[in-house]
Amino acid sequence: MTESRQRNPWLVLAVLCASFFMTLLDTTIVTIAIPEMAEGLGASLDDILWFANSYMLVFATLLLLSGRLGDRFGPQRTFVAGLALFTAASAVCGLVDTPGQMIAARAVQGLGAAVMMPQTLALITAVFPAERRGAAFGVWSGVAGLATVAGPAVGGVLVSGLDWRWIFFINVPIGAVALVGALVVVPDVRTGRESSLDLPGVLLSTAGLSLIVYALIEGERYDWGTIESFLSIPLVLAAGVLLLGIFTLHQRAGQSGRPLVPFELFRSRGFTVSATLGAMLLFGSIGVLLPLTLYLQSVLGLSASEAGLALVPGPLVSLFIAPVAGAAVGRLGGRRILVPGLLIFAGGIALTAVMAQADSSVWAIIPGQLVFGVGMGLVFAPTSTLAMQEIPPRLTGVASGMFTTFRQIGAVVGAAAVGAVLQSRLAAEGVPEEVQQQAGRLADAAFADGLTDAVHYGLYLTVVVAVAAAAVALLLPPAAPRPAAAEPRAGKDAAAAVD
Repeated sequence: MTESRQRNPWLVLAVLCASFFMTLLDTTIVTIAIPEMAEGLGASLDDILWFANSYMLVFATLLLLSGRLGDRFGPQRTFVAGLALFTAASAVCGLVDTPGQMIAARAVQGLGAAVMMPQTLALITAVFPAERRGAAFGVWSGVAGLATVAGPAVGGVLVSGLDWRWIFFINVPIGAVALVGALVVVPDVRTGRESSLDLPGVLLSTAGLSLIVYALIEGERYDWGTIESFLSIPLVLAAGVLLLGIFTLHQRAGQSGRPLVPFELFRSRGFTVSATLGAMLLFGSIGVLLPLTLYLQSVLGLSASEAGLALVPGPLVSLFIAPVAGAAVGRLGGRRILVPGLLIFAGGIALTAVMAQADSSVWAIIPGQLVFGVGMGLVFAPTSTLAMQEIPPRLTGVASGMFTTFRQIGAVVGAAAVGAVLQSRLAAEGVPEEVQQQAGRLADAAFADGLTDAVHYGLYLTVVVAVAAAAVALLLPPAAPRPAAAEPRAGKDAAAAVD
């Protein structure tokens, strides 16, 4: 019996999910603590923006590279290295004294998260047999959904009960336990093939993605115009697109020996469509979080901890539904689950928007959040399962890195697009800039209607994206009947290659 099957795969999944949860939690947990962090570090508004964005920028742009590193050095070793770096950087974040130190430490945190994240999908594919892999991806996706919006809740409790530095210190004991678990429990899976790193591809893809993400994050700050002298947001965006175009040509030319992005991945319609859906889903999830946080704190006047807890019901429901949906996708096919799931996802957001009025109570949004959670549970797990089920073992690392990159870029685009809509509507409604900057901490009854109107526009944008995603899901191939005992090649080969 191979090492991956001798060990309890659910124990392996527990270690992976604990680490995975931390990395996703840190994409949103800082939002609640920003006022206290700014006061404690003497930070400017520009510094505050980068407390969150430096993490997301590094995280999103280095995922492709880390997927290939997993193929080269083994996903278990790469996962351990990323987890150790993330845990150490978390400790540093809690000890810093200046804004510059915080921005740098958050960037290193993002590097650790980027190195760690793609290895989770590759390891799940290796340690679980085909008949249980869908349920495992369901748990993984449920944890992802919970972490995406649990940041404000966890952050609010820690800030209110202890101090803002504990939003980082809490990662240290969890990371230490997960690190021991990763060394003891997670098997050293190998694909049986050494790979060389495509350094030109790494530089082109990282630079291109960095420029695009920077432009999306900073675009509203510069009114989508001039940054300085001849440098402008459109120019930065165009340069990023150009570099990615050159990267694509470089990869297609095959001059790198083993390219960073094997285009054979996109011969799988399941992977291509699922990766696109992953980006759209993260757009929707992050897009819901931003306006609801604004509504709960600036319109209803809830505290940070109260607002965070109000966002928990939806992801909590998804945690129970995701494993069932992930296990069912093999029998029913992607279309039959994802299309209705995405429409339920969109319906929950729309219901939340309708019920979120300036004079509503916090309970008014709970029904919409529950419907949203059902949709989230139905779509996140099948998307991950469909993306990875046809991938050969030698490509699981880069495929998971590519899939996660699509998701994170979707999150960045969602945050930028919904943020731009919110700021545009706040200005149109005559909400002063000083009130806008207080959003997320203080309520201002005089501008409650204008704030609520802006929230509605932000939520409806995510509804449009979710409905469009349902149309994209129709492109998935129909379910193909398979013998009950059959196991996809990725599972067999990966298991056989365990060291």
